Amino acid sequence: MPPVIVVSFCRETDMSEQQKITIIEGPPPVFEDPGEAWPASLGDSIRPFRSALTRMRTFNGPALVERCYHAWKNRDPIVLEFRAPDGRITQAPIQAARFVPTVEGQLLMLWVRLNPEEVETEKGSEE
Repeated sequence: MPPVIVVSFCRETDMSEQQKITIIEGPPPVFEDPGEAWPASLGDSIRPFRSALTRMRTFNGPALVERCYHAWKNRDPIVLEFRAPDGRITQAPIQAARFVPTVEGQLLMLWVRLNPEEVETEKGSEE
């Protein structure tokens, strides 16, 4: 099970600001190869990218998924903001989101787009 990560989302009144889900406490996210082809079909870009899956426990999973849904419904991008292992603030566009209740708490699964040169992904787990 992933470590507990406290995430926050901003309620902007000025829609010119980018919508984001921010990891405010806990270790940097671990990115996995999603092991499926469908995440690559979610984006069209002239730049190369890699789709990755990250899982984190949170206290407000349904609200975070709802936040993503509303951004996409309005055709706005939404990003995952986190502190990379080297300490710099990094953002990754969120492609898909899913909330799963578990015995240990709420699990948020985010599929994100990564620059292939910036972040290494771990091999996805067999479930």
